[in-house]
Amino acid sequence: MPLYLVSIHHPDDYDPAAEDAAMHRAIDDVNADMVAAGVRVFVGGLRPAAEATALRARPDGTVAIDDGPYLPTREHVGGFWVLDVADRAAALAWGRRAVRACRAPVEVRPFY
Repeated sequence: MPLYLVSIHHPDDYDPAAEDAAMHRAIDDVNADMVAAGVRVFVGGLRPAAEATALRARPDGTVAIDDGPYLPTREHVGGFWVLDVADRAAALAWGRRAVRACRAPVEVRPFY
């Protein structure tokens, strides 16, 4: 079965303290259902983008290391699932559940 990334996107000023118990229960329910369905390969939440470190190759062969995210955007990936599902339709079905549970935009993307 193909692997899909289901990523949750948060605004740069996202405050996890705004998450309530109902939201945590909804996310826990999605996780439990993914495990029960045998589709969840890996799940992870990420620290804020401001805590990222970007590394870039320079023309001289050295590597530049900068604090902050690789791209300056207004949103960043806040968490993700890697799912092993039958097809795109199944991945999108899990993505719909993730949108509702996380109360945030979601991107579903296949792996090569």
